[in-house]
Amino acid sequence: MITTLSQAPDSIVLEPGQSLRTSVEAGAWLQLAEGSARVVSPPGWFGETVFMTETLLEEGDMHRLPHGGWIEVSALTPVHLRVHAPMAARAAAPAQPRPVMRLVRLLTGW
Repeated sequence: MITTLSQAPDSIVLEPGQSLRTSVEAGAWLQLAEGSARVVSPPGWFGETVFMTETLLEEGDMHRLPHGGWIEVSALTPVHLRVHAPMAARAAAPAQPRPVMRLVRLLTGW
């Protein structure tokens, strides 16, 4: 059974044979707290060829996803996986207004 989520939750629990497809940001970290799992990376390009890599994770392993996109996690044993946001996303400053909005505020006196 494959479940698809548009955004990765912070914690994922899967039983053997279950798979999850989810979108992750570039630089996200996967931490396998329990079990054994196979992770298929987001598609990438090598010249004119599309490729995906598979990584086997064992309990305690950490895996950084250099490219954002859709990944697939398949449980080989009961799995507890944690998804950590990229460091830059955690340390990001509060969002600044877009330049157009700043101009509108200056012109209207907001």
